Amino acid sequence: MKSRFLVVAFSLCALSACATSPSKTPPSETAYVFEAQSGEKVDSFRGVVTVPENRTDPASRLIDIHYVRFPATGAKPGAPIVYLAGGPGGSGVGAAGGERFPLFMAMREFGDVIALDQRGTGFSEAAPECTSEIVIPVDRKVAKAELKALLRQAAEQCGAYWRAQGFDPAGYTTVESARDLDALRAHLGARKITLWGISYGTHLALAAVREMGPRIDKMVLTGAEGLDQTVKLPSETDAYFDRLQTAIDREPAAKAAYPDIMALMRRVHAKLDAAPVMMRVPTQNGAADMLLTKEVMQMAASASIADPEGAARLLMLYLAVDAGIIDPVAALIGRFITPGAPESFRLMPLAMDVASGVGAERLARIEKEAETALLADLLNYPMPQLAGALDLDLGDEFRSAPNSAVPTLLLIGTLDGRTYPKEQMAAVAGLRDLTTVTVANAGHNLFMLSPQITETIGKFMRGEEISEREIIVDAPSFEPKF
Repeated sequence: MKSRFLVVAFSLCALSACATSPSKTPPSETAYVFEAQSGEKVDSFRGVVTVPENRTDPASRLIDIHYVRFPATGAKPGAPIVYLAGGPGGSGVGAAGGERFPLFMAMREFGDVIALDQRGTGFSEAAPECTSEIVIPVDRKVAKAELKALLRQAAEQCGAYWRAQGFDPAGYTTVESARDLDALRAHLGARKITLWGISYGTHLALAAVREMGPRIDKMVLTGAEGLDQTVKLPSETDAYFDRLQTAIDREPAAKAAYPDIMALMRRVHAKLDAAPVMMRVPTQNGAADMLLTKEVMQMAASASIADPEGAARLLMLYLAVDAGIIDPVAALIGRFITPGAPESFRLMPLAMDVASGVGAERLARIEKEAETALLADLLNYPMPQLAGALDLDLGDEFRSAPNSAVPTLLLIGTLDGRTYPKEQMAAVAGLRDLTTVTVANAGHNLFMLSPQITETIGKFMRGEEISEREIIVDAPSFEPKF
C-alpha cells in the first residue's frame, strides 16, 4: 500500500511541479563564479529579493536580501534547499565558502542550494556597526546591576543611532526573517523550500514552521534552539560539564589531570572572587590593563565550550590560572576584546536576540539557577541582561513551540556546549515527523565531523529509512599540552 501511495504521490507531484527547484533563472539573478576558501570554484548565481524592512509599518522602506544559488545536479531535483546560518549574525554565503563547502556541493543532488545572507548579515547588511559612548570599567569589579544598566544604556544609544540613520530596529526580528523565507520561495518560483539550519538558523527555521509551514518541504537541523531558548538554562550548562567529565574520564592521562573539572573551575572562580588579578591584555596598539575577575573567567568559559576542542583549551587555561599563570588568559581575551573600548553592537544580532527574548517564568528560573551555577547566567551575554531593550519583544505567543508534520532530521552532538541535548529535544517536541540522530562526542559544529553525517543527511533527503540513530566520532584529546 505504501509503495503504491508513493507512486501516485510522485505522479501528482510531477504534474504540479511539486516542491521543485526553479526551472528557469529567477529575476534579479546574475551568473557568478563562487570561490571557496579552499580555492575551489563553482558556477552559481547571485540574486536579490526586495522586501519591506518592517512589514507591520505600511510606510516601511524596502531592503535587499542577498543570496547565492548553486544549481541542482541531481536528475530529479526537489525543493530548493535554503541554508540558515547561526549567530544570529552569521553569513550563509560565508558558510558556503568555508569548511562546509563540500556539504553544500553534496546537497545539490537534492535541489538548488541557496546560501542565504539573512537580513542584516553578509551581503545583506546595510546598517553600520554602532559604537556607543558607554565604557564598562575593566579596572574594577562591576556589580551585576551596574553592568545591566550600562549595557542597556549602550543598547538604547545604538537604537537611537540606527533610527537616526534611517534603520528600523523593529524590522530585525526572527518573524520578519521567517517571512523573508516565504518571499524567497516565491521569488524562486517554488511551491516549497527545504530548510537546512544550524544553531540560530534552527530558531529561524522553527519560526518559519509557524509562518509558512505548508510551504516547507523538509528540515535538516543541528544545534536546535527553541523559540523560547534564546537564553539557556544554567542548570543545563552544569549538566554539560558533567558530560564533558565523562568524556575526559575515558582518557587516563586527561582524567589524571582533571579528576574533577567543576571543582577546578569553582576553585579558580573562588580565588578570583576573593582576589582579582590585574593582567596586561595585548591589543592592536600595544597592551591595556584589565582586571581578571570571576565574571571575566566565566565569560571566557562561555565563549569557549561550543565544541569539545575549545573546551579542552579552556581547561588548560583554568589549570594555568589555578597555578597563578595569567598570561594565557590575557592572550585569549586580547583576541576578542579591547579593554576600555566603548560598547558596540551590530543591529541584526542585537535586535534578533532581544526580540526573541525570554518569558517571565523562564527568566525567573534562569535567575534562580544562576545563583549557584558554574557559569551563572553569562552563557548568552548580553542576554538576558538586555531583555526588552529597544522596545523589542515578540512575546510569549512567539516563544511557544510550533506544532507541525514537516519531516525533520535533527542531529544532536552529545558534547554540544551551546545548545544542549535535553533542550534540543524540547525545542522540537511539537514536530510530529521527527528523525533524531545522536552524534557521540560531537559538539555544536558537527556537520563535517564524519562522512556518516553526510550519508545520513542524504538518506533523509531521499526519503530512505534511517536505521542507525547514533554516529560515533572521535573525541579530541583532553590531556593538557603545555
